Parts: sequence; structure tokens; C-alpha cells
Amino acid sequence: MPAMADRLTLYNTLTKRAEAFVPADPERVTFYTCGPTVYDDAHIGNFRSFLAADLLRRFLESPLCRVEGPDGAVHDGPRTVVHVMNITDVGHMTDDAAADGGGEDKMAVAGERLLEAKKAGTIPEGVEIDPRDPHQIADYFATRFVEDGKALGLKVCAEAEKDASLMPRASDHVGDMKAVIAALLDNGSAYAAGEPGSRAVYFRVESFAPYGTLSGNTLEKIRGGAGGRVTDAAQSEKRHPADFLLWKEDESHLMKWPAPDHPACEGWGMGYPGWHIECTAMSLGRLIPGGLRRLLGQKGSGSSMPVEIDLHSGGEDNIFPHHECERAQSCAFTGGERFARHWFHARFLRVEGQKMSKSAGTFFTARDLFAQGHEPAAVRLELIKTHYRSNADFSAEGLKASAKTVERFRKVLDAGGGETATLGIGDHPVLEAVASAMHDDLNIAGALGEINKWLNATPDPTPRDAAAMRTLDGVLGLLDLKRGEAKSTAIGVFLPGVEPDETIEALLAERAAARKAKDFARSDAIRDELAGMGLSIKDVAGGKVEVGRA
Repeated sequence: MPAMADRLTLYNTLTKRAEAFVPADPERVTFYTCGPTVYDDAHIGNFRSFLAADLLRRFLESPLCRVEGPDGAVHDGPRTVVHVMNITDVGHMTDDAAADGGGEDKMAVAGERLLEAKKAGTIPEGVEIDPRDPHQIADYFATRFVEDGKALGLKVCAEAEKDASLMPRASDHVGDMKAVIAALLDNGSAYAAGEPGSRAVYFRVESFAPYGTLSGNTLEKIRGGAGGRVTDAAQSEKRHPADFLLWKEDESHLMKWPAPDHPACEGWGMGYPGWHIECTAMSLGRLIPGGLRRLLGQKGSGSSMPVEIDLHSGGEDNIFPHHECERAQSCAFTGGERFARHWFHARFLRVEGQKMSKSAGTFFTARDLFAQGHEPAAVRLELIKTHYRSNADFSAEGLKASAKTVERFRKVLDAGGGETATLGIGDHPVLEAVASAMHDDLNIAGALGEINKWLNATPDPTPRDAAAMRTLDGVLGLLDLKRGEAKSTAIGVFLPGVEPDETIEALLAERAAARKAKDFARSDAIRDELAGMGLSIKDVAGGKVEVGRA
């Protein structure tokens, strides 16, 4: 379908084409993002997906964004976006590739890792945590995720401080999951199987005819149940190999609850939910008027008419099995076929042209980059500047270029003397050009190109240009992020990411003496020695030397 520059078109993973984004209510968009599993710090690949969703959310809220309504009319922004991002702290196993999940519980793995860190004394100073308590583990990493998310400008992280329901935790909604499972058992979409002590509730994929269409799979192609948690015996008890887990009876599991309140589960021991069911319970519970209480209060599977949210996002690795399974169980519960009107997925991130790998030195968390002195705005821009449906390549050179771009944007804003007003789409030529690019499947690369073209032709920005930049930054989310602060000593100005150090200061003093004695060979040798330490230097006003990361 050709792009319509006067309204937003997005690629829909479900239909496999770019199409007009048509929310049920153009003034209030409902948006659910599959969030982090808090067993470790989120890496920049995770944040690439989260920031793509944040960019989309910001554009939808911007006065630059127009969307098509159900009646075909075009609706101008701004608008309200109710954005929910879950936190998974239960039910997620180490083998994500299998619909049932397999291997170990990720929270148990995190506990083992934290126990080793505690023994080694590498847990941050002042942090008290019991590595055997999964709730403390989840609290620890969830807090760190929110801190990183706020640093990078994820609006939902900031909003959740005032409204915790916008970032619900799976472990707080197990009761809702069990209620949905009971409803699926009632309507024949799920069934119980297995021997006492290891019984399970499975979703019956053949009860949902479109199963597989989101990911492009067919039931014949899908091989379900791989992984250590689902044994050959358990696989044989399924009615179809692709049937996936909703609930597992397991007294030995780290986090466990009483079984769903349903005759099929009568007499069961403690257990835990499957990974996929949490998002059904939490998205419907927060985004549908009346929530689960209204849906469950209606006869049958929960609703007499289809119930949908407007947008659902995640990384491309979520498409199968997680989103395929989530869609199936949600539709079986609500009586719909899509669950979300639009499915939005960001592609993978590579680092220096390679897959992210700790052994190859291409694995970074957001905290790693902040500690190296890279400011959050530069990291954010580097992660959002590639189109979400292209594999992005994160690089040191790209990060430096992004930092320079951020500084360029700041100078335009400074021209307005702190200008805070925002403009409408027709109030400045660059706004119309950027809106046109963003309406075309969120073409951020094209939008940045239009901004740079405008700046190249604007050597002396005016207050009106500053207002245009403020409006653009409402979408980009860069210029209000916290900036690192330099530390100054008698001889050096140490940029963020470099701490004043006796060894470095001694070398700087020796270099100053060598330059005064016109021993430039020694001066150059000291510069090279500092470069070997990963540092760059530059002489600045006042006779000091600026020290930064090379």
C-alpha cells in the first residue's frame, strides 16, 4: 500500500504489510509493550526495542501526528496514549525459543549469579539483597531497569512512578492469570493433563484457527514443547504438539501459587503460570474499560463481543512463540481474532557489525555506556536513528556522531533563549517535512535527514527555529535528558566517564613540563601513553587539559 503522507502508516506484523494505523478512538490510543524480564540488567539490544516503542508513542502524542479514525477521517494530534509495559518476574524460563519454555527459571539463574557476586564483593555498595529471595532479586533489577529507562527517556518509566499500574509485575497478577485460565478451561480452549505432582494446563491451539498467522508458521511446521521443562512424557500427553503451557503443577519451583480455581485443577499442589498468560491478563486488565472484572463478569469466555487494544509491540524475537501464543489465548478469551489492531516489532541490534557477545566484547548494558562517559541522549539517538524494521548497527563511531548531533540540536534550542513553546505541523517548514517522513512507517532516518538539511540551511537559528526544535524533540526525546558533568582539578578537566586519578594527573604534569622545555617528543610520547590507557586529551583555556574517553 503506498504511503499516505497526511496520516500514519505502520507495518503490521499480522497482515505483513504497511497500512494506515487506525485506533478505535483517535483521541486515546491503547498501547502494550512486552517489557523486561528482571533477572539481569537490560542490554542495549533490549533498549533498542523499548525505545522504538517509545519513539512511536511520542510521535502519536505529538501535534505532528495525524491518524485515521474508524470512520476514515483524518484526526490531528496531539492525543493521549495509554502505554503499559509489563515486568516479567515469574514464569520465564531460559529456553525462550520453545512455546512452553524450557531449562531453568530465569529468577533462579539470577539468584545463583547474585550469590557469586555477593561472595566476590561486586554487588554495588549499599545494596542489601538476599540472592535466595526471588522477590528481592526482581526488586533489585526492576529498580535498575526503571533507572536506566528514565535516563534514556522512556516515558512509561517516568509515568509509572505516579501510576504503578502502567508497569505491572507478573507476580502481582497471578490471580488474574488463573481467572483467565479458568475461563479458557470453561470454553474448551484449554485442558488439563498429566500425572499428580506434574500436571499442567495447556492451551489447545486447534481451538484457534488463525494460530500461526502472526509468525507465518503453520501447525504442521511448529514443533512445540522442546526444552528441559517439557519432558517427552509431558509432550505425549498433549493433544497437539504445539499446545502450550498455561499452568504447571510443581511444588519444587522457586515461585509458586495455588492452582487455578477450577474443577479440572481440583486437588492440585502448588505451581506457577506459563510465560505467555501474564500479558493477556495485564494488558486486558489495564487497557480495556472495566478490565478483567468486566470481561470475567460476562457469560462464557469473558465477552460477548471482540475486545482489542490498539497497539502491541516487542522485539522480533517476541513474534514466536510469545506473541503468537499470547494472541491465541487472548482471542480465545475475548472472542476476537486480532487481540491488537496493530502489531509492531523492532528488529535486532548488532554491535560493530557483530551479534552481541560478551566474549567478543560487543555486549553492553546501558549502564556500561553511561560509566564510559557516554551521555544518555547520545545513546538514545544511536539506538533510535535506524528504522525499526532494519537491523541496527551500534558502533563507537556512530555513538560519537550521535553525541555531535545532540550538541547541534542543543545549540538550536539555545538560540531561543530557553524557548519552551511547541508548534503545529503547518507552523514551520521542517515540521511538515519531518511529519511526512514519520507518517511513512515511522521513517526516523528520513526525519533526521530532513532536520539536518534544515540545520545546514540555517546558520543563524531564530527563536521560531528553537520552537520548531522543541516540537521535534517532543518526538525525539533527547534534549531534556540528564547531561554528564565534568570534574575539574588544578591541571585537568575530566569529562564524564573519566575520574581524576593520580597516575593520569602525574602524566599531565610531566607533559606540561615537557612542553615548557620544548621536549615535544616526550610530550607526544605521554599523549600516546594516555591513548594506550583509552584516554584522549585536548589543551583547553586556562592552561588545563581536557581528558576524555578515546
